Amino acid sequence: MVHTILIPMLLGFAVFMCGMKLMELALHRLAGPYLTGILARSTATPIHGLAIGTVTTAFLQSSTAVTVIAIGMVNAGLLTFPRTLGIILGTNIGTCITTEIIGLNLNKVAIPLLGFSIGLWLITAIFGELRLIPALRKTRWLDSLRSISVVLCGFALLLTGMTMMQGVGPAVQDSPLFSWFLGKATGSLWWGLAAGAVLTAAVHSSAAVIGIIMGFVSAGVMPIELGIAVVLGANIGTCATALLASIGGSKAGQYVAWSHVILNAGGALLFMPFIGELTAISEWISTTPAGQIARAQTIFNVLSSLLALPFCYLAVFRKIEPTA
Repeated sequence: MVHTILIPMLLGFAVFMCGMKLMELALHRLAGPYLTGILARSTATPIHGLAIGTVTTAFLQSSTAVTVIAIGMVNAGLLTFPRTLGIILGTNIGTCITTEIIGLNLNKVAIPLLGFSIGLWLITAIFGELRLIPALRKTRWLDSLRSISVVLCGFALLLTGMTMMQGVGPAVQDSPLFSWFLGKATGSLWWGLAAGAVLTAAVHSSAAVIGIIMGFVSAGVMPIELGIAVVLGANIGTCATALLASIGGSKAGQYVAWSHVILNAGGALLFMPFIGELTAISEWISTTPAGQIARAQTIFNVLSSLLALPFCYLAVFRKIEPTA
């Protein structure tokens, strides 16, 4: 089990997370100087906040990063709690871009894309570090091009990690522990919800957990209904990082973190009885197992945010201004 499942899974997960973090850091470097100003200026109403939260999360490829930034801005007094409500809703929609990209099954382009990204980075190094053309050394486009090359490299590593994790599917299927879990989950999909929440809270990445589930479903190891239950749980587990970030901060910052928990946990509990319908819709939209998981994630997050949006306009939330 160690050699056939644990080591390949950990290696694949490490490569996947390395790619995720490379993408996040490079994209943050591209957008970071403008992000705080955009969030501060463009969140006057919940619908504006939802739009900005969606776009920034889609660009940064991390709902956690945008949520933590929002908590930091609230703690610093740069943003009020009511203005973050729309942002939180938008982060859940924007994060679907990551799973939708993973669900496209682009594994075959991983190696060519990795080679292209390395070549692009070397070009920026030749012009920027080796000073072959001094006039180009400090131009802004060269820095942007380098960041783009790192984004592409991160995406290639993400796809490579996915392929490695999918390769352990047959071994996982024969594992006694996984058979025990499937037996429990067959009787109650709530086991899948709990597993998704715990795993995501442990690794601090819902995309990684959902990526693993896509691999299991694609390999026929896990039924689609159980995979969707784990996905709903992953949306709860992703709140753990925001809660940790709010510790020791202002009361307003803690309100932001808990509003994230209420949205994701409430949405998951609301959709759990309708997993059958969610499965049917996702199977109707997509023909591949990975695509069906991605569609289910998107439908869940979009509907949850849209259902919660009218509540953000209630006076009781708009007037909350914690003082400490």
